[in-house]
Amino acid sequence: MSVQIHPTAIVEKGAELGEDVTIGAYCIVDAKTKIGDGTVLRPFASVCEYTELGENCTIYEHAVIGGVPQDLSFRGEETRVKIGKGVVCREFVTINRAVGEGGATTVGDGCLIMEGVHFAHNVTVGRECTIANKTGLSGHVWIGDYVVIGGMSGFHQFTRVGSYCMIGGMSRVTQDVPPYALAAGIPLRVYDINRVGLKRRGFDMKTRSKIREMYRIIYNLGLTNREGLARIGELYPEDAEAKMILDFAEASKRGLTPRMTQDWTHGSEEKVD
Repeated sequence: MSVQIHPTAIVEKGAELGEDVTIGAYCIVDAKTKIGDGTVLRPFASVCEYTELGENCTIYEHAVIGGVPQDLSFRGEETRVKIGKGVVCREFVTINRAVGEGGATTVGDGCLIMEGVHFAHNVTVGRECTIANKTGLSGHVWIGDYVVIGGMSGFHQFTRVGSYCMIGGMSRVTQDVPPYALAAGIPLRVYDINRVGLKRRGFDMKTRSKIREMYRIIYNLGLTNREGLARIGELYPEDAEAKMILDFAEASKRGLTPRMTQDWTHGSEEKVD
C-alpha cells in the first residue's frame, strides 16, 4: 500500500512520509516534519513544522500537533514535538513545541490522548498513558509511564507525576504525585495506592501490600516526609519499588502531594485487593 493523500490536503515540500501513511481531507502537513509508517491523519488534522510522529499513530479531526508554544519567552528558536509509536490523539488535541533552543515536547509509545487535551511547551509524557478529555498540562510538566489521568484535570507548571499513578477527574495538580499513588481532588490529596491499576499491570498482591506499607510509613507514622523516606531507604535498601519512590522524591522540586486527612491502616491482603 502506498501513501494516500486526499486531493484537498496540503503537504508541503520537505515533509517526510513513511510507508502506508494516510493523509485525510483538508489536512495540513508542514515542511520539516516526519510521519512514521502506517500513521493516519484524519480530516482537518494539522502537523506543524519540527514535528515527528512515530509509526501507526492516529491523529483525529482538528488536532494540531507541533504548534508554536503559547509562551511569551518563545523567540522562534528551533524546538520540536516528538510523538512515539501507536499514539492516538483524539479530536481537538493540541500539543505545542518546546521553549528553548533544542528543547522538545515528547509523548511516549502507546498513549491515548482524548478529546480536547492540551500539552503545553516542554511537556514530557511517558509510555502507555491515558489522558482523558479536556485535561491541561502546563509547561514543563513531567508524567511517568502507565499513568491514567481523569478528565478536566489541570496541572501547574513543573509538576511531576510518577509512574503507575491514577489522577481522578477534575483534579488540580500543584505538587508532585509519587509513583503508584491514587490521588484526586481540589486541593489534590493522595488517597491510597493505585491498587486496581497495579493489579492490571501485573503487580502481585505481595508487591502491592509492600508498596502500601511504604506509603503508610511516609504518610501515617507521624514522620515528616524526609524522615519517612529515610526510613524506607533503611527498611528496603535493595528494593526496586522503593528505589522508584526514593528517586522520584529526591528529584521533586514542588514537594510531594499530601495525603488525605483520614489515616491509612496497615493494608491487609483483603484491603489491598
